[in-house]
Amino acid sequence: MNREEIDRFDSEDFERAYHSTEPLGAFLLDGETRFALWAPTAQAVTLRLYAQGSGGRAFACHDLSRGERGIWRCAVAGRLDGVYYDYEVSVDGVRRRAADPYARACGLNGARSMVIDLRRTDPPGWAQDSAPARGSEDIIYEIHIKDFSSDPASGVSAPNRGKYRALCEAETTLDGDGVHPTCLAHLRRLGVTHVELMPVFDFGSVDEGGSPEGYNWGYDPVNYNVPEGSYASDPAHGDVRIRELKEAILSLHQNGLRVIMDVVYNHTYTLDSCLFATAPWAHYRRRADGSAGNGSGCGSEIASERAMTARYILDSVLYWAEEYHIDGFRFDLMGLLDVPLMNRIRRELDARYGEGEKLVFGEPWAGGEPNARRGVPLCSKGSMRLLFPGVGAFCDDTRDAIRGGLYDARSLGFASHGPFSAEQMARCIRGWAGEGLPMDAPSQTITYISSHDDWTLFDKLVYALCSRRVFERGSPEVLRANRLAAAMLFCCQGHLFLLSGEEFARTKRGIRNTYASGAALNRLDWHRAAKNAPLCEYYRGLIALRKQLPALCDKSPSAGDRLCAVSQPREDTGLFLLDNTGGDSAYGALLLAFHTGREETRISLPGGDWAVLADGRSSFLWEHPALVSGSATLNASSALILGRREAPERTIGKG
Repeated sequence: MNREEIDRFDSEDFERAYHSTEPLGAFLLDGETRFALWAPTAQAVTLRLYAQGSGGRAFACHDLSRGERGIWRCAVAGRLDGVYYDYEVSVDGVRRRAADPYARACGLNGARSMVIDLRRTDPPGWAQDSAPARGSEDIIYEIHIKDFSSDPASGVSAPNRGKYRALCEAETTLDGDGVHPTCLAHLRRLGVTHVELMPVFDFGSVDEGGSPEGYNWGYDPVNYNVPEGSYASDPAHGDVRIRELKEAILSLHQNGLRVIMDVVYNHTYTLDSCLFATAPWAHYRRRADGSAGNGSGCGSEIASERAMTARYILDSVLYWAEEYHIDGFRFDLMGLLDVPLMNRIRRELDARYGEGEKLVFGEPWAGGEPNARRGVPLCSKGSMRLLFPGVGAFCDDTRDAIRGGLYDARSLGFASHGPFSAEQMARCIRGWAGEGLPMDAPSQTITYISSHDDWTLFDKLVYALCSRRVFERGSPEVLRANRLAAAMLFCCQGHLFLLSGEEFARTKRGIRNTYASGAALNRLDWHRAAKNAPLCEYYRGLIALRKQLPALCDKSPSAGDRLCAVSQPREDTGLFLLDNTGGDSAYGALLLAFHTGREETRISLPGGDWAVLADGRSSFLWEHPALVSGSATLNASSALILGRREAPERTIGKG
C-alpha cells in the first residue's frame, strides 16, 4: 500500500470535495421518512427495513441515490417510527452491513438502527427539566450505573438494581432500615454537585440479551448517540433505554445534581464499526505501513482532526447536551483528540448554553503513541495552554504527590509518609496553574486522587502502609492517612473529583484494573459505607467547608495569587497562608497546615486569633469554631484548617 493511499483522507482535496454540513440520519416528516448517509467512497448503498431490532429478514429494501459531497439519500413513504433499519454499503467490490452512525435509537446490541420520534420517549416533566443552579464549587462524583446499586443491601428495588431506574429511587436506605442513606439519598447528604456517569452510550463489551451478570466499564463504543441497553429494563425495544436514561437524568436534576457524561470518541469497540463500514478508513488514523493506528491501546484510533470526523464528534456532543440535558462531558483519552476540535466544542457549548455552563474536561494523555496528521496539536498535558480556559484536564501531579505514583502500588505520597515538599504541595494547592505550570488557571484543573481506572485510594494506602494486605477493614494508620489525603485534596484549587465510595474507603481488594471483573467486586458496598460512617462524615464536612472558602473555589487566572506564603518548619510539616477575601466568608485569611509524620507536632501561628475550622478528627469544627493563637498542635498524619477575620500578611513568620 502506497503512502498516497494511506494519506488520502488527510488531503485538502478530499476535504474540499466531501465535507458537508447537511443533516445526516433518519428523519420523520409528514407522510414520509428520509434517510441520509455520508459514504463518500461507496459505489452503492441499500437501505434495509426490519420489524424487529434483531432476527428476521428485511421486509423492504430501498436503493439510495448518491448526491453531492458523498451524501446518499432516499425517501420512504410513511412515518416509520419504531421501524429498524441498517445499510448495505459497497466499496471497491466489498459489501459491508452497517448501522447508521447518526442513529438515535437501536435494537439489541446495536446491530440495527431504529427510526424514532424522540418526543414519545420524554418522561413526564421532561420539557420543564433544567439543571440545578451552579453553586460556589463543583464536586464531581464518578459512578458506574451497575456498581452504584447492584448491592442487595442498597435498598433499591430488585428489578432496578444496576439499572438506570435505580437513580429514580431517591430515598433508599441500607437494607431498608430507614437510618443509613444509600445511593441517591447518600449523594444528597454527602453534598456533591455533579454525578459523572461512566459510559452510558451503546457499547459492545456486554451482551444486552445475555446474562444479567454481564459487566464492563463500557469504554467500547458501538453507537455514539444511543444509550446502552444493558442498563435498561428492556434492551430489545429501542425506545425503552432512551426513556429510562432520561428518567434517571430528570431524577438527578430534581435531587440537586448535575450530570456529566463520560464520552469515548478516541476509538471504537472494533475496527468493524458503523463508521468504518460506511466510509472505510475515513474516520481512522493509520500507521505508516497502512495498519490501524492504536494510540488508544484498544486497536483503533479515531482521526478527530479530519473535517467530517470532527463534525461527527461535535454533533454528538451537542446532541447529548440538547436531547438528554447533559451538563458536562468527560473525554476519555483526550490526549488523542486535537486541540482545535476541543476548543470548538467549548465554543459551541458556550454559544448555546452560556459561558462555562457545561463542564468540559478529559484525560490529557493517550493509551499509546498517537498517529495524528503531522502538525496537529493534540490535547496532551503539554498542550493545555493551547486550550481555552474552559477545557479542563485531570491533574495526575496532585494525585501522585498526595497518594503516591501510578505504576507502583507501594510508592509513597505525602499522606502515606513519603518525602514531603511544601513547594510541591503549594503547586497542588494552586491546581498546578499559573506561570511555569501546565494550566493557565484552576478552571482547567480536575483535582483528584482516585478514579475508576486505578487502585482505589484505600487500596493504595493499604499497599503503602500495611505489610499484611488486609482490604476488608482499615487499620487506624490507613484511615488517618485517608483523612489526611482527603484534607489535602479538598484544600487544592480546581474542580474536585471523587471516585464513588472513596468517602467510605471503597476497596477492590487490591486489584487495579477491574474493567471486566464483575459487579460483585466493583459494586459499592453499602454495609461498608455504614461501617466507615466517620470517614464519610469527614468527607461530608470537607465538602461543606470548601464551598464556604473563596480561596479554594476561585477558578480565575489570578487564583494562584491567593497563596501568600509557604513555610516548611520541619521536614514532615507544611504551612500555607491564603487570601480568603471575597464572597460571603467570615474569614479574610486561611491557614492550611499538613503534618505527615507519625508523631504529633507543635506549630507557630501568624498573629491574631485563628478559628479552628477542621482538624484531623473532625471537619465540622467550623460550625462552632474554637479560637487559637500563638501556636497549635498537629496530631500525627493530620491536617489543620484555620480561618482569621483579618486579611493575610504576605508572610507566615519564622514558624
